[in-house]
Amino acid sequence: MARPIVAIVGRPNVGKSTLFNRMIGWRKAIVDAQSGLTRDRLYGVAEWRGREFTVVDTAGLDLDTAKDASRAAIEAQTQIAIDQADVIVLLLDVRRGLTPIDRDIAQLLRKSRRRVIVAANKADSPNERHFAHEISELGFDESALISAQHGLGVGELLDRVLESLPAPEPASPSEEKADRLAIMGRPNVGKSSLLNALLGDERALVSPTPGTTRDPIDTELVFDGVPVVLIDTAGIRRKSSSRDRLERYSLLRGIHAMERSDVVLLVIEAPTGVLAQDQHVAGYALEAGKGLVIVVNKIDLVEPAMRQPAYWSKTLVSKFKFASFAPVVTVSAKTREGIGSIMPAALEVVGQRRIKMPPNELNRVLRDAFLEHPPPSYKGRRLKVTYATQASGESPTVVLFVNDTGLLHFSYRRYLEKKVRERFGLAGNPLKLVLRSEESRRSATRAAK
Repeated sequence: MARPIVAIVGRPNVGKSTLFNRMIGWRKAIVDAQSGLTRDRLYGVAEWRGREFTVVDTAGLDLDTAKDASRAAIEAQTQIAIDQADVIVLLLDVRRGLTPIDRDIAQLLRKSRRRVIVAANKADSPNERHFAHEISELGFDESALISAQHGLGVGELLDRVLESLPAPEPASPSEEKADRLAIMGRPNVGKSSLLNALLGDERALVSPTPGTTRDPIDTELVFDGVPVVLIDTAGIRRKSSSRDRLERYSLLRGIHAMERSDVVLLVIEAPTGVLAQDQHVAGYALEAGKGLVIVVNKIDLVEPAMRQPAYWSKTLVSKFKFASFAPVVTVSAKTREGIGSIMPAALEVVGQRRIKMPPNELNRVLRDAFLEHPPPSYKGRRLKVTYATQASGESPTVVLFVNDTGLLHFSYRRYLEKKVRERFGLAGNPLKLVLRSEESRRSATRAAK
Protein backbone atom coordinates (compact mmCIF):
# COMPACT_ATOMS: atom_id res chain seq x y z
CA MET A 1 0.00 0.00 0.00
CA ALA A 2 1.43 3.36 -1.04
CA ARG A 3 2.47 5.82 1.63
CA PRO A 4 0.99 9.32 1.27
CA ILE A 5 3.38 12.06 0.11
CA VAL A 6 4.15 15.32 1.93
CA ALA A 7 6.08 17.94 -0.07
CA ILE A 8 8.00 20.81 1.55
CA VAL A 9 7.82 23.90 -0.67
CA GLY A 10 9.20 27.43 -0.28
CA ARG A 11 11.72 29.96 -1.51
CA PRO A 12 15.46 29.45 -0.98
CA ASN A 13 17.02 29.64 2.49
CA VAL A 14 13.90 29.20 4.57
CA GLY A 15 15.12 25.88 6.01
CA LYS A 16 13.41 23.27 3.82
CA SER A 17 16.26 20.77 3.97
CA THR A 18 16.59 21.25 7.73
CA LEU A 19 12.89 20.54 8.20
CA PHE A 20 13.15 17.55 5.85
CA ASN A 21 15.99 16.08 7.92
CA ARG A 22 14.10 16.80 11.12
CA MET A 23 10.92 15.10 9.89
CA ILE A 24 12.58 11.91 8.69
CA GLY A 25 14.78 12.07 11.79
CA TRP A 26 11.76 11.37 13.98
CA ARG A 27 11.64 7.97 12.35
CA LYS A 28 15.38 7.45 12.43
CA ALA A 29 15.33 7.90 16.20
CA ILE A 30 13.37 4.64 16.27
CA VAL A 31 14.82 2.76 13.30
CA ASP A 32 18.26 3.84 12.16
CA ALA A 33 18.71 4.08 8.39
CA GLN A 34 21.12 1.57 6.94
CA SER A 35 24.66 2.87 7.02
CA GLY A 36 26.23 3.68 3.67
CA LEU A 37 23.15 5.18 2.01
CA THR A 38 23.79 8.38 0.17
CA ARG A 39 22.89 11.50 2.15
CA ASP A 40 22.00 13.52 -0.92
CA ARG A 41 18.36 12.57 -0.95
CA LEU A 42 15.24 14.32 -2.11
CA TYR A 43 12.81 12.05 -0.35
CA GLY A 44 12.66 9.88 2.74
CA VAL A 45 10.26 7.97 4.95
CA ALA A 46 8.92 9.62 8.10
CA GLU A 47 6.91 8.04 10.87
CA TRP A 48 4.73 9.89 13.35
CA ARG A 49 2.31 8.35 15.83
CA GLY A 50 2.37 5.03 14.00
CA ARG A 51 1.68 6.45 10.51
CA GLU A 52 4.34 6.43 7.83
CA PHE A 53 4.51 8.88 4.94
CA THR A 54 6.99 10.00 2.30
CA VAL A 55 8.58 13.44 2.67
CA VAL A 56 9.87 15.30 -0.41
CA ASP A 57 12.42 18.11 -0.16
CA THR A 58 11.91 20.42 -3.14
CA ALA A 59 14.27 22.95 -4.69
CA GLY A 60 13.84 26.55 -3.55
CA LEU A 61 11.54 28.59 -5.77
CA ASP A 62 12.88 32.00 -6.75
CA LEU A 63 10.32 33.40 -9.14
CA ASP A 64 12.13 36.76 -9.35
CA THR A 65 15.17 35.31 -11.10
CA ALA A 66 15.84 35.82 -14.76
CA LYS A 67 13.99 33.65 -17.23
CA ASP A 68 16.50 30.96 -18.07
CA ALA A 69 16.77 27.19 -18.25
CA SER A 70 17.73 27.00 -14.59
CA ARG A 71 14.56 28.71 -13.45
CA ALA A 72 12.41 26.56 -15.73
CA ALA A 73 14.02 23.41 -14.40
CA ILE A 74 13.49 24.38 -10.76
CA GLU A 75 9.85 25.27 -11.37
CA ALA A 76 9.32 21.98 -13.19
CA GLN A 77 10.93 20.01 -10.37
CA THR A 78 8.74 21.56 -7.73
CA GLN A 79 5.61 21.26 -9.86
CA ILE A 80 6.20 17.50 -10.09
CA ALA A 81 6.40 17.32 -6.31
CA ILE A 82 3.24 19.43 -5.94
CA ASP A 83 1.35 17.23 -8.40
CA GLN A 84 2.36 14.07 -6.53
CA ALA A 85 1.76 15.39 -3.01
CA ASP A 86 -1.21 14.65 -0.77
CA VAL A 87 -0.21 17.44 1.62
CA ILE A 88 2.06 20.45 1.03
CA VAL A 89 3.99 22.25 3.76
CA LEU A 90 4.60 25.86 2.71
CA LEU A 91 7.68 26.92 4.64
CA LEU A 92 8.29 30.60 5.42
CA ASP A 93 10.87 32.58 7.39
CA VAL A 94 9.11 34.19 10.34
CA ARG A 95 12.05 36.55 10.92
CA ARG A 96 11.86 38.08 7.44
CA GLY A 97 8.12 38.19 6.97
CA LEU A 98 6.30 37.73 3.69
CA THR A 99 8.12 38.44 0.46
CA PRO A 100 6.67 38.79 -3.06
CA ILE A 101 8.08 35.34 -3.82
CA ASP A 102 6.21 33.86 -0.84
CA ARG A 103 2.96 35.36 -2.12
CA ASP A 104 3.57 34.02 -5.63
CA ILE A 105 4.27 30.54 -4.26
CA ALA A 106 1.12 30.68 -2.14
CA GLN A 107 -0.88 31.55 -5.26
CA LEU A 108 0.71 28.64 -7.11
CA LEU A 109 -0.25 26.28 -4.30
CA ARG A 110 -3.83 27.53 -4.18
CA LYS A 111 -4.20 26.55 -7.83
CA SER A 112 -2.92 23.04 -7.07
CA ARG A 113 -6.01 22.28 -4.94
CA ARG A 114 -3.82 20.35 -2.53
CA ARG A 115 -4.10 20.57 1.26
CA VAL A 116 -1.61 23.27 2.32
CA ILE A 117 -0.18 23.72 5.82
CA VAL A 118 1.81 26.91 6.42
CA ALA A 119 4.85 26.57 8.69
CA ALA A 120 6.71 29.68 9.87
CA ASN A 121 10.29 28.57 10.45
CA LYS A 122 13.16 30.04 12.51
CA ALA A 123 10.88 30.88 15.43
CA ASP A 124 13.68 29.93 17.80
CA SER A 125 12.42 32.23 20.56
CA PRO A 126 9.54 34.67 21.18
CA ASN A 127 11.92 37.49 20.21
CA GLU A 128 12.38 36.02 16.72
CA ARG A 129 8.74 35.92 15.64
CA HIS A 130 8.67 39.45 14.28
CA PHE A 131 6.36 38.93 11.33
CA ALA A 132 4.17 36.06 12.49
CA HIS A 133 1.09 38.25 12.15
CA GLU A 134 1.81 38.90 8.45
CA ILE A 135 1.56 35.24 7.52
CA SER A 136 -2.20 35.17 8.12
CA GLU A 137 -2.53 37.47 5.08
CA LEU A 138 -1.97 34.46 2.81
CA GLY A 139 -5.46 33.21 3.61
CA PHE A 140 -4.55 29.70 4.75
CA ASP A 141 -5.35 28.20 8.14
CA GLU A 142 -3.34 29.40 11.13
CA SER A 143 0.34 28.78 10.57
CA ALA A 144 2.52 26.53 12.72
CA LEU A 145 5.43 28.35 14.37
CA ILE A 146 8.47 26.08 14.34
CA SER A 147 12.21 25.93 14.59
CA ALA A 148 13.37 23.17 12.27
CA GLN A 149 16.93 23.51 13.55
CA HIS A 150 16.01 22.95 17.19
CA GLY A 151 12.87 20.85 16.71
CA LEU A 152 10.58 23.37 18.40
CA GLY A 153 6.97 22.99 17.28
CA VAL A 154 7.78 20.24 14.78
CA GLY A 155 5.74 17.70 16.70
CA GLU A 156 2.67 19.93 16.53
CA LEU A 157 3.30 20.43 12.80
CA LEU A 158 3.44 16.67 12.29
CA ASP A 159 0.16 16.30 14.17
CA ARG A 160 -1.44 18.66 11.67
CA VAL A 161 0.13 16.78 8.78
CA LEU A 162 -1.40 13.52 10.04
CA GLU A 163 -4.81 15.14 10.36
CA SER A 164 -4.58 16.25 6.72
CA LEU A 165 -3.43 12.97 5.21
CA PRO A 166 -5.99 10.86 3.35
CA ALA A 167 -7.28 7.79 5.15
CA PRO A 168 -5.39 4.60 4.26
CA GLU A 169 -7.06 2.71 1.43
CA PRO A 170 -7.36 -1.07 1.75
CA ALA A 171 -5.63 -3.08 -0.94
CA SER A 172 -7.77 -4.72 -3.59
CA PRO A 173 -8.21 -8.52 -3.35
CA SER A 174 -6.01 -9.02 -6.43
CA GLU A 175 -3.22 -6.91 -4.91
CA GLU A 176 -3.41 -8.78 -1.59
CA LYS A 177 -2.81 -12.18 -3.15
CA ALA A 178 -0.44 -11.15 -5.96
CA ASP A 179 3.29 -10.53 -5.69
CA ARG A 180 3.93 -6.92 -6.75
CA LEU A 181 7.07 -6.01 -8.71
CA ALA A 182 7.92 -2.39 -9.62
CA ILE A 183 10.24 -1.73 -12.55
CA MET A 184 12.34 1.33 -11.66
CA GLY A 185 15.37 3.08 -13.07
CA ARG A 186 16.72 6.08 -14.90
CA PRO A 187 15.17 7.14 -18.20
CA ASN A 188 16.43 5.29 -21.27
CA VAL A 189 17.85 2.25 -19.45
CA GLY A 190 15.35 0.02 -21.24
CA LYS A 191 12.46 -0.31 -18.77
CA SER A 192 9.79 -0.40 -21.49
CA SER A 193 11.73 -2.97 -23.51
CA LEU A 194 12.26 -5.03 -20.37
CA LEU A 195 8.54 -4.98 -19.56
CA ASN A 196 7.67 -6.08 -23.10
CA ALA A 197 10.26 -8.86 -22.94
CA LEU A 198 8.88 -10.08 -19.61
CA LEU A 199 5.33 -10.13 -20.91
CA GLY A 200 6.41 -12.00 -24.02
CA ASP A 201 8.07 -14.62 -21.85
CA GLU A 202 5.17 -15.28 -19.51
CA ARG A 203 2.84 -18.24 -19.76
CA ALA A 204 -0.55 -16.67 -18.98
CA LEU A 205 -1.12 -12.94 -19.39
CA VAL A 206 -4.28 -12.05 -17.45
CA SER A 207 -5.03 -8.41 -18.18
CA PRO A 208 -3.58 -4.91 -18.28
CA THR A 209 -5.33 -2.78 -15.64
CA PRO A 210 -4.98 0.89 -14.80
CA GLY A 211 -3.19 1.75 -11.60
CA THR A 212 -4.13 4.66 -9.41
CA THR A 213 -4.46 8.10 -10.96
CA ARG A 214 -0.86 8.84 -10.03
CA ASP A 215 0.61 5.53 -11.12
CA PRO A 216 1.42 4.05 -14.52
CA ILE A 217 -0.21 0.90 -15.86
CA ASP A 218 -0.27 -2.27 -13.77
CA THR A 219 -0.13 -5.57 -15.62
CA GLU A 220 -1.51 -8.71 -14.00
CA LEU A 221 -0.09 -12.05 -15.07
CA VAL A 222 0.53 -15.56 -13.82
CA PHE A 223 4.06 -17.00 -13.69
CA ASP A 224 4.28 -20.75 -12.98
CA GLY A 225 0.95 -20.58 -11.19
CA VAL A 226 1.91 -17.52 -9.09
CA PRO A 227 -0.18 -14.34 -9.59
CA VAL A 228 2.06 -11.33 -10.22
CA VAL A 229 1.44 -7.63 -10.74
CA LEU A 230 4.10 -5.77 -12.75
CA ILE A 231 4.01 -2.08 -11.83
CA ASP A 232 5.42 -0.25 -14.82
CA THR A 233 7.13 3.11 -14.30
CA ALA A 234 8.63 3.12 -17.78
CA GLY A 235 6.72 6.28 -18.69
CA ILE A 236 9.10 8.45 -16.68
CA ARG A 237 10.93 10.91 -18.91
CA ARG A 238 13.00 14.04 -18.39
CA LYS A 239 13.55 17.12 -20.52
CA SER A 240 16.95 17.05 -22.16
CA SER A 241 17.40 20.79 -21.64
CA SER A 242 17.31 20.38 -17.88
CA ARG A 243 18.62 16.84 -17.58
CA ASP A 244 20.72 17.18 -14.44
CA ARG A 245 18.14 19.10 -12.43
CA LEU A 246 15.16 16.96 -13.41
CA GLU A 247 16.86 13.57 -13.41
CA ARG A 248 16.27 12.72 -9.77
CA TYR A 249 12.90 14.45 -9.59
CA SER A 250 11.58 12.28 -12.39
CA LEU A 251 11.63 9.49 -9.82
CA LEU A 252 8.89 11.25 -7.86
CA ARG A 253 6.42 9.98 -10.42
CA GLY A 254 7.43 6.44 -9.52
CA ILE A 255 7.28 6.73 -5.74
CA HIS A 256 3.71 5.51 -5.46
CA ALA A 257 4.52 2.62 -7.76
CA MET A 258 7.49 1.71 -5.59
CA GLU A 259 5.45 2.01 -2.41
CA ARG A 260 2.81 -0.40 -3.69
CA SER A 261 5.39 -3.05 -4.55
CA ASP A 262 6.91 -5.95 -2.68
CA VAL A 263 10.11 -5.88 -4.72
CA VAL A 264 11.80 -3.22 -6.84
CA LEU A 265 13.48 -4.31 -10.07
CA LEU A 266 16.18 -1.64 -10.35
CA VAL A 267 17.26 -1.47 -14.00
CA ILE A 268 20.72 -0.12 -14.82
CA GLU A 269 22.49 -0.26 -18.18
CA ALA A 270 25.72 -2.16 -18.63
CA PRO A 271 27.51 0.36 -20.90
CA THR A 272 26.99 3.26 -18.46
CA GLY A 273 27.24 1.44 -15.16
CA VAL A 274 25.95 2.86 -11.87
CA LEU A 275 25.08 6.55 -11.52
CA ALA A 276 23.98 8.50 -8.46
CA GLN A 277 20.32 8.21 -9.36
CA ASP A 278 20.55 4.41 -9.33
CA GLN A 279 21.84 4.62 -5.76
CA HIS A 280 18.99 6.98 -4.87
CA VAL A 281 16.42 4.47 -6.10
CA ALA A 282 18.05 1.54 -4.30
CA GLY A 283 18.45 3.54 -1.09
CA TYR A 284 14.86 4.69 -1.01
CA ALA A 285 13.54 1.20 -1.84
CA LEU A 286 15.40 -0.28 1.12
CA GLU A 287 14.43 2.55 3.45
CA ALA A 288 10.82 1.95 2.43
CA GLY A 289 11.26 -1.72 3.38
CA LYS A 290 11.07 -3.11 -0.16
CA GLY A 291 12.94 -6.04 -1.61
CA LEU A 292 15.53 -5.27 -4.29
CA VAL A 293 16.77 -7.02 -7.43
CA ILE A 294 19.40 -5.26 -9.56
CA VAL A 295 18.82 -5.87 -13.27
CA VAL A 296 21.78 -5.04 -15.51
CA ASN A 297 20.33 -4.44 -18.97
CA LYS A 298 21.92 -4.02 -22.41
CA ILE A 299 24.63 -6.62 -21.90
CA ASP A 300 24.57 -7.12 -25.67
CA LEU A 301 26.47 -3.81 -25.91
CA VAL A 302 29.46 -4.84 -23.75
CA GLU A 303 32.28 -7.33 -24.04
CA PRO A 304 31.49 -11.03 -23.36
CA ALA A 305 33.45 -10.96 -20.09
CA MET A 306 31.09 -8.24 -18.79
CA ARG A 307 27.89 -10.17 -19.50
CA GLN A 308 27.96 -12.57 -16.56
CA PRO A 309 26.16 -11.99 -13.23
CA ALA A 310 29.36 -12.91 -11.37
CA TYR A 311 31.20 -10.01 -13.02
CA TRP A 312 28.50 -7.52 -12.04
CA SER A 313 28.03 -8.91 -8.53
CA LYS A 314 31.71 -8.16 -7.93
CA THR A 315 31.66 -4.83 -9.77
CA LEU A 316 28.59 -3.47 -7.94
CA VAL A 317 29.89 -4.20 -4.44
CA SER A 318 31.51 -0.79 -4.06
CA LYS A 319 28.50 1.06 -5.51
CA PHE A 320 25.86 -0.73 -3.45
CA LYS A 321 27.62 -1.46 -0.18
CA PHE A 322 24.33 -0.89 1.60
CA ALA A 323 22.61 -3.49 -0.65
CA SER A 324 25.18 -6.28 -0.84
CA PHE A 325 22.38 -8.79 -0.18
CA ALA A 326 20.50 -7.86 -3.40
CA PRO A 327 20.66 -10.46 -6.19
CA VAL A 328 22.02 -9.33 -9.56
CA VAL A 329 20.74 -10.56 -12.92
CA THR A 330 22.16 -9.65 -16.33
CA VAL A 331 19.88 -9.36 -19.34
CA SER A 332 19.40 -7.91 -22.77
CA ALA A 333 15.82 -6.86 -23.35
CA LYS A 334 16.66 -6.47 -27.02
CA THR A 335 18.02 -9.99 -27.61
CA ARG A 336 16.08 -11.53 -24.68
CA GLU A 337 19.26 -12.99 -23.23
CA GLY A 338 18.82 -13.69 -19.51
CA ILE A 339 15.17 -12.55 -19.42
CA GLY A 340 14.08 -15.89 -17.97
CA SER A 341 16.17 -15.30 -14.83
CA ILE A 342 14.34 -12.15 -13.69
CA MET A 343 11.04 -13.58 -12.45
CA PRO A 344 12.56 -16.48 -10.47
CA ALA A 345 15.01 -14.07 -8.79
CA ALA A 346 12.25 -11.57 -7.96
CA LEU A 347 9.84 -14.19 -6.62
CA GLU A 348 12.62 -15.69 -4.50
CA VAL A 349 13.11 -12.25 -2.89
CA VAL A 350 9.34 -12.05 -2.26
CA GLY A 351 9.46 -15.43 -0.57
CA GLN A 352 12.47 -14.43 1.53
CA ARG A 353 10.68 -11.34 2.88
CA ARG A 354 7.90 -13.62 4.22
CA ILE A 355 10.20 -15.89 6.19
CA LYS A 356 9.15 -16.38 9.81
CA MET A 357 11.85 -16.29 12.48
CA PRO A 358 10.76 -18.42 15.48
CA PRO A 359 11.48 -16.52 18.72
CA ASN A 360 13.42 -19.40 20.29
CA GLU A 361 15.70 -19.74 17.26
CA LEU A 362 16.08 -15.99 16.84
CA ASN A 363 17.10 -15.54 20.46
CA ARG A 364 19.55 -18.46 20.19
CA VAL A 365 21.20 -16.85 17.14
CA LEU A 366 21.59 -13.54 18.95
CA ARG A 367 22.81 -15.19 22.15
CA ASP A 368 25.49 -17.07 20.21
CA ALA A 369 26.45 -13.86 18.41
CA PHE A 370 26.96 -12.06 21.73
CA LEU A 371 29.08 -14.92 23.07
CA GLU A 372 31.20 -15.10 19.92
CA HIS A 373 31.78 -11.35 19.77
CA PRO A 374 30.61 -9.32 22.79
CA PRO A 375 29.47 -5.74 22.11
CA PRO A 376 31.89 -2.91 22.93
CA SER A 377 31.43 -1.05 26.19
CA TYR A 378 30.59 2.64 26.32
CA LYS A 379 31.35 4.65 29.46
CA GLY A 380 31.55 1.44 31.43
CA ARG A 381 28.24 0.07 30.14
CA ARG A 382 27.62 -2.74 27.68
CA LEU A 383 24.59 -3.55 25.54
CA LYS A 384 22.44 -6.42 26.81
CA VAL A 385 19.57 -7.99 24.88
CA THR A 386 16.96 -9.58 27.14
CA TYR A 387 14.61 -10.74 24.40
CA ALA A 388 14.13 -10.55 20.64
CA THR A 389 11.10 -11.17 18.46
CA GLN A 390 10.05 -10.67 14.87
CA ALA A 391 7.64 -7.79 14.38
CA SER A 392 4.58 -8.14 12.20
CA GLY A 393 4.71 -6.27 8.91
CA GLU A 394 5.59 -6.60 5.25
CA SER A 395 9.38 -6.31 5.59
CA PRO A 396 11.66 -8.35 7.89
CA THR A 397 11.91 -6.53 11.24
CA VAL A 398 13.41 -7.73 14.50
CA VAL A 399 12.59 -5.98 17.79
CA LEU A 400 15.36 -6.12 20.39
CA PHE A 401 14.52 -5.41 24.03
CA VAL A 402 17.70 -3.99 25.54
CA ASN A 403 19.00 -2.38 28.70
CA ASP A 404 19.86 0.89 26.91
CA THR A 405 18.81 1.80 23.35
CA GLY A 406 21.81 4.14 23.02
CA LEU A 407 24.45 1.42 23.39
CA LEU A 408 24.15 -0.24 19.96
CA HIS A 409 27.01 0.99 17.78
CA PHE A 410 26.36 0.96 14.01
CA SER A 411 29.21 -1.51 13.41
CA TYR A 412 27.77 -3.94 15.96
CA ARG A 413 24.34 -3.48 14.39
CA ARG A 414 25.81 -4.65 11.07
CA TYR A 415 27.38 -7.61 12.85
CA LEU A 416 24.04 -8.67 14.35
CA GLU A 417 22.30 -8.23 10.98
CA LYS A 418 24.91 -10.46 9.38
CA LYS A 419 24.35 -13.19 11.97
CA VAL A 420 20.59 -13.09 11.53
CA ARG A 421 20.98 -13.25 7.74
CA GLU A 422 23.37 -16.20 7.99
CA ARG A 423 20.66 -18.17 9.78
CA PHE A 424 17.45 -16.98 8.12
CA GLY A 425 18.56 -15.77 4.67
CA LEU A 426 16.29 -12.78 3.81
CA ALA A 427 18.10 -12.39 0.46
CA GLY A 428 17.26 -9.20 -1.38
CA ASN A 429 15.49 -7.65 1.61
CA PRO A 430 16.49 -4.99 4.13
CA LEU A 431 16.55 -6.17 7.74
CA LYS A 432 15.45 -3.65 10.34
CA LEU A 433 16.63 -3.92 13.92
CA VAL A 434 14.34 -1.93 16.19
CA LEU A 435 15.50 -1.24 19.73
CA ARG A 436 13.10 -1.03 22.66
CA SER A 437 13.92 -0.58 26.32
CA GLU A 438 13.37 -3.56 28.60
CA GLU A 439 11.20 -1.31 30.75
CA SER A 440 8.75 -0.86 27.87
CA ARG A 441 8.42 -4.64 27.60
CA ARG A 442 7.75 -4.99 31.32
CA SER A 443 5.17 -2.23 31.16
CA ALA A 444 3.41 -3.95 28.27
CA THR A 445 3.42 -7.24 30.16
CA ARG A 446 1.91 -5.61 33.24
CA ALA A 447 -0.75 -3.92 31.11
CA ALA A 448 -1.67 -7.25 29.48
CA LYS A 449 -2.27 -8.76 32.91
